[in-house]
Amino acid sequence: MSKVIIINGPNLNFLGIREIEKYGSLSYEDLKNKISEHTKGKNKIEFFQSNSEGEIVTYIQEIRKDTEVRGVVINPGGLTHSSVSLRDALSILEVPIIEVHITDIGKRESYRRINLISDLCTKSIVGKGIEGYIEGVDFLNEKN
Repeated sequence: MSKVIIINGPNLNFLGIREIEKYGSLSYEDLKNKISEHTKGKNKIEFFQSNSEGEIVTYIQEIRKDTEVRGVVINPGGLTHSSVSLRDALSILEVPIIEVHITDIGKRESYRRINLISDLCTKSIVGKGIEGYIEGVDFLNEKN
């Protein structure tokens, strides 16, 4: 069975706690459960979340070697706007990358409009809440 990897960056572990008016009341565990339930029987889902840029970069480098990976859904959080290292790591992947942002980063603070990874992504899903993750996984399932 092939795998879809879901990577979440800094502060995503605080879903349901941090800025509920922007990010909603579902916890990170709720998010994982919702995605797992939605994709049951379709493919294996592997989740990774870190508040450390280096850990995320290392993880991306490691999954490049995994031949079962069919695609990556990533919400890099604030690293979207600042991390050249994340961009460089994503550029080595040979599978589709789906970028997800719970809020519409284009309608937020001006610094959030800088996006260092969007041109590497097959698809960007913004402003759809946690449903964006489901859309991203479904896109990968339809594509492959």
